[in-house]
Amino acid sequence: QVQLVESGGGLVQPGGSLRLSCAASGFDFDNYAIAWFRQAPGKEREAVSCISSSYDSTDYADSVKGRFTISRDNGEKMAFLQMNSLEPGDAVTYYCAEGPRSLPWASVWSAAVEYDYWGQGAQVTVYS
Repeated sequence: QVQLVESGGGLVQPGGSLRLSCAASGFDFDNYAIAWFRQAPGKEREAVSCISSSYDSTDYADSVKGRFTISRDNGEKMAFLQMNSLEPGDAVTYYCAEGPRSLPWASVWSAAVEYDYWGQGAQVTVYS
C-alpha cells in the first residue's frame, strides 16, 4: 500500500534551518508530483510547496518563497524540504503527500482535497 514517512523535524532557533525528508513506497514514485503541506492545531492544512514528477517544475506558497526549497530523488523514492530562515510562524506540523489527482498539477497543487495519501507528519518547533 501507499506509504509516506516524514522525518527531520525538530527544534530550531529563529533564523535556523531544518531539512525534512519524505520516504515513499507502494506507488510509482517517479510518476507523481509530491507536495508538502503544513498544519497548525485547529487550522486548515496549508500548502507549502510542490515538485513535478520529473524535477523540472516547482511551486511555493508566498509565505515560504526564497526560504524553502523542495527537491526529490526518484531513484531513492525520497522528497525533501529544505527550510532556511525559519520563523516562529513556521512552527507547525509538516506533511508530504502524493499527487495531486488532477492535471495539470500546477493549477491544483495547493488544494488539500486533491491528495489521497499523506504521511504522519513531522513537527517543527521554532524557539528563542
